Amino acid sequence: MPEDLVRHRVVAHAPNARALVLAASCGALLVTGCRSDLATVPGAQSSRPRETGTTRSFDIVAAPTTLPLLDGRALDVWAYDGQVPGPVLRANVGDRLRVRITNRLPQPTSIHWHGIRLDNAMDGVPGVTQPPIAPGESFTYDFVARDAGTFWFHPHTRGSEQIERGLHGVLVIDDPDAPRVRDAVWVLDDWRLDASGAIDPAFVTRHDLAHDGRWGRAITINARIGHREPIAPGERLRVRIVNVANGRVFAPRVVGADARIIAFDGRPTDAPLTLDRLEIAPGNRVDLEVVAPAASGADVRVVDAYARNITLARFDVAGAAHEPDARAFATSTAPDWRGAMSLAPDLTYELGARRGGPYGLEWTLNGEAMREGAMGHAHDARDRVPLGRFVKMRFVSTSARLHPMHLHGQFFRVLARDGVAADEPHWRDTVLVHPRETVDIGLVAEDAGTWALHCHVLEHHDSGMMTLLEVM
Repeated sequence: MPEDLVRHRVVAHAPNARALVLAASCGALLVTGCRSDLATVPGAQSSRPRETGTTRSFDIVAAPTTLPLLDGRALDVWAYDGQVPGPVLRANVGDRLRVRITNRLPQPTSIHWHGIRLDNAMDGVPGVTQPPIAPGESFTYDFVARDAGTFWFHPHTRGSEQIERGLHGVLVIDDPDAPRVRDAVWVLDDWRLDASGAIDPAFVTRHDLAHDGRWGRAITINARIGHREPIAPGERLRVRIVNVANGRVFAPRVVGADARIIAFDGRPTDAPLTLDRLEIAPGNRVDLEVVAPAASGADVRVVDAYARNITLARFDVAGAAHEPDARAFATSTAPDWRGAMSLAPDLTYELGARRGGPYGLEWTLNGEAMREGAMGHAHDARDRVPLGRFVKMRFVSTSARLHPMHLHGQFFRVLARDGVAADEPHWRDTVLVHPRETVDIGLVAEDAGTWALHCHVLEHHDSGMMTLLEVM
């Protein structure tokens, strides 16, 4: 990461809380109430949808293959159903999904359903929620889609290699009451190639570990360089963007057309938002509402402001004028958690590194590295979180590197950055912690089980930056 983007400062932080202590009587009162009050304010928890009675079944095969990708060259990849990105799975909110995965890879694998709320047993973390799926074996994931939005699925076994080789797909859960507009799914990625043009086979290198993971020079949308998206004059298009890169952060800006953020990490925003401060870290999703100009042939581009305004995609504005559905997209209710600013964190995680481990460098949470063995991840839950109670977490980075912290099975809100209240009107499941930064988040856990918390720079994760939370 360029040095001018690194923040050099000393960060004061609270010691880690090994056991989460919440007084059942709400003894620690604030002017605005107690922690349990924060769990019951409007918008603090999500409702469960009524099940539709519809079951959508999918069969997916993970296997090596060769495809014409990037600039059209033949590339050896690992793919779901012989395609990269993998298939876009779609269902309506309230539908049941049954997804059978068959492993024809040379390694064990699994599928994690990134961002969606589901039963803990279906979360896809080997050694925690299931055994790894061995080569030649199958596993069926079975869950109800509780939230409309843009999600994705990927292995949670040797992710720095398996995702980089092409194993990722998108899960779209539709809201039947949403405006009827066309949508486009854009999978953002970067590829590091060797001198022969093949995927560089050096994974989890010391260089990548010491930096922000593996960054490649070939930047793609849907595995092709120079993506072009057709759009009619005046058309209203929903663009669902997913960042599946190992480490690269994107900051897309739309030039030449009106564009607003209508959802982030699968949840609607409190109101449509501008793109001026948008960063999409690995694991993040953002849904954009793009309205094309009225004139055919208009120059409309998407540029990446994070990397010197390189062009990611172009819109081809052509065809008959379009009269879009004018209804507004759904919005979220913002919980009033201002009182949480004066609360001490229940859990504090220091993000750091040390020499050692199988790769020569380990990334740690509170000085501990969680290693992945043959049977999956290798330690018990370190911390407990109460079901249905407000919890404040703090991430304290002591490093000069980026750390997108992803919490499985929960949505949360950013409360503050470096002690300053955050003006962020949307939910998340992944938050980018910048160098030497302290980030406070608030959440109300709604699903019992053992859930992973880890850095989504995949090299940092695979070298140890992961822990487990038990929601009691």
